[in-house]
Amino acid sequence: MSSTAGISGPLGPGAGASAHGAGLVRRRRQRWVRYGAGVVAALTVGTGVAGWVVYAKLDGNITPDEAAAAELARYAKERPTALVKDARNILLIGSDTRAGAGNRRYGRDSGTERSDTTILLHLAAGRRSATAVSLPRDLMVDVPGCRRADGTRTEPMFAMFNHAFQAGGSACTIRTVEKLTGIRVDHHVVVDFSGFKEMVDAVDGVEVCLKEPIRDKDAKLRLPAGRVTLNGEQALGYVRVRKSLGDGSDTDRMDRQQRFLGALVNKVQSDDVLLNPVKLYPVLDAATSSLTTDPDLASLRGLYQLVRGLRDIPTDRVQFLTVPRESYVYNANRDQLVEPEAEKLFELLRADRPVNVTPGGARNSRSAESSDYEAYRSPPPSPPTFRGNTAAEDSCT
Repeated sequence: MSSTAGISGPLGPGAGASAHGAGLVRRRRQRWVRYGAGVVAALTVGTGVAGWVVYAKLDGNITPDEAAAAELARYAKERPTALVKDARNILLIGSDTRAGAGNRRYGRDSGTERSDTTILLHLAAGRRSATAVSLPRDLMVDVPGCRRADGTRTEPMFAMFNHAFQAGGSACTIRTVEKLTGIRVDHHVVVDFSGFKEMVDAVDGVEVCLKEPIRDKDAKLRLPAGRVTLNGEQALGYVRVRKSLGDGSDTDRMDRQQRFLGALVNKVQSDDVLLNPVKLYPVLDAATSSLTTDPDLASLRGLYQLVRGLRDIPTDRVQFLTVPRESYVYNANRDQLVEPEAEKLFELLRADRPVNVTPGGARNSRSAESSDYEAYRSPPPSPPTFRGNTAAEDSCT
């Protein structure tokens, strides 16, 4: 009989000396736990490193507009005061610069740039709504004296709105908007032609509805009527073309831009882009690569804090309209504000009150000929309604 017979210590059969013993099972389980923990740790570290690389890349894409921040700080005392704490006003500026490889194809770089499109985006407190107001580039406004890129200063003048960006960049545009509206601009974003195209391509195109075919040689557009999905190049031509679409006016072009942006918002929300990292990364990469923003927004953290509540805004509360305007009295090719409608709009935005937008765009105003007695007996005037559209609207219906 073996000298180990009956031993129940560490080497005895009862402890797992047999190939089928519980001790061997425990040892194997422990090895697998250690191996699994190592794999998880490696994956966690690898994922963390990869995540940091992605974050650092995207974070470094954004260009902070330090010059504008410094210029605005010089005029801090003259700027409007924000009236509602959680509301935000962001000025979106589309630059027509031809500088840079992606923009040269659209014309010769003259060394200057103007604001091709400017939109004042109001985000209501609690992010219950978003209202985007287009400001016509041909609107006649008071442009303050501004600092040029070479350090010299311009004289104050009465000129077309897009002259402000040409004269003093984003800071001059912001000061002009604040002087015009009395609304404090909290943030600003500048995007060029190339950046706009990349954004559209990043979401795999945007669907629009064309009432008639488009044949425009200058814009390089050849599109059929009906529902069409535009890629980046086509979308840029669509939102910029004037001669071959509508009545050729800048107002008609702004209406088209608003409908396109509504379709873009709809595409992003319907595809759950904001919730899907695989879909979100190329969009963020395209967006951040093309943006110049105020320093507070010039990081992923800053952008996230701004837009984290936007995904919960219903598309029918994402509204687009053009500031009430009409032909300038001294030049039919220029614009001027329609009052008191424009001031009513600015007052609503300043106070973070709801803005009513309808496709027809009624203007509610009492007749100047009504008597005081009639005015007394009449019900309180309804809130003004402005012509525009929402991201929920289908342009094909």
